[in-house]
Amino acid sequence: MKTYSSKFLAVVVSVTLTILALAIALLAHYYNNHFWIIIVPTILFFVASYYSIVFIIQKYIIDRIKPIYNTIRDLPLSGKKLEEANLNTNSLLLNVKNEVEEWAKTQLKEIERLKELEKYRKDFVGNVSHELKTPIFNIQGYVLTLLEGGLDDPKINKLYLRRTEKSIDRMVSIVEDLESITKLESGELKLNFIKFDIVKTVAEVIEMETWQASESKIKVQIIDKPDKPIFVKADKKRILEVITNLIVNGIKYGKKKGYVNISFHDLEDNIIVEVADNGIGMEKKDLPRIFERFFRVDKSRSREQGGTGLGLSIVKHIIEAHNQSINVRSVVDQGTTFNFTLEKAKY
Repeated sequence: MKTYSSKFLAVVVSVTLTILALAIALLAHYYNNHFWIIIVPTILFFVASYYSIVFIIQKYIIDRIKPIYNTIRDLPLSGKKLEEANLNTNSLLLNVKNEVEEWAKTQLKEIERLKELEKYRKDFVGNVSHELKTPIFNIQGYVLTLLEGGLDDPKINKLYLRRTEKSIDRMVSIVEDLESITKLESGELKLNFIKFDIVKTVAEVIEMETWQASESKIKVQIIDKPDKPIFVKADKKRILEVITNLIVNGIKYGKKKGYVNISFHDLEDNIIVEVADNGIGMEKKDLPRIFERFFRVDKSRSREQGGTGLGLSIVKHIIEAHNQSINVRSVVDQGTTFNFTLEKAKY
């Protein structure tokens, strides 16, 4: 369709209406005493004006709004004709303002979400490179030393090879943890739901981590241990990983001669498992980010303590994969408490 400027259309309509008005005026003047001669041109003038305005609106306004409207409503432009039966001029003009405003709000939210994702991506890439950089540089230094003659020195060759092995193990741990998170997020990692005693499982973890707790002189114990088993329906291997992460986290950031207490609370169809310590704690501003990948409250101390910085992120993903929730509360120098829910097993 040929397009015209708004000024050109305005001139055409104005000239047409002026000519018609002038014609009516001349007829009225010429046929002064013939009333019907005036009425007929007046009616014709009205009809001509009406259809001219409708034509202008239909062809040069509505036809331009409809593609935009269909785009906003996520409709293919090729499907416009299918919608025309349901979109008359009145409803279109009435709805388009609200549709545009709603669309604009949605797009703004999407832009904000994309900005957050971009920031997260940059942070994630930066964190991964930072975490891998240290072991890579260590390995490079050890290998160069061995190549430059250290391999023949019995005092350092085995020592540097052992250190190289530790750095490689750290890199492998980071990659494996990232792989676990990716599988949990994508749903590739299938959970094996079985019935097991959560109290017994916690006791097993405490026994495994006794040596680490004794080094820091931290007491790890179950508070008010239930007399009867508490059976839950979950993936035992993954929940074992969750409990281990939380207990080890409490030991690492606990105070000497402190404690890590585990307790259980009945919540009708679910059980709340709580892991509390009286360690260094965290500031309130850090709590929303505690489950982010590689996030560390005290980076220098965290790296001294070891770990990949992915433990709590894995914990959150495992719990959410069970359709359950995990929460944290903490006070600086008073300690941190994690609690998560698990579904009770039906007897």
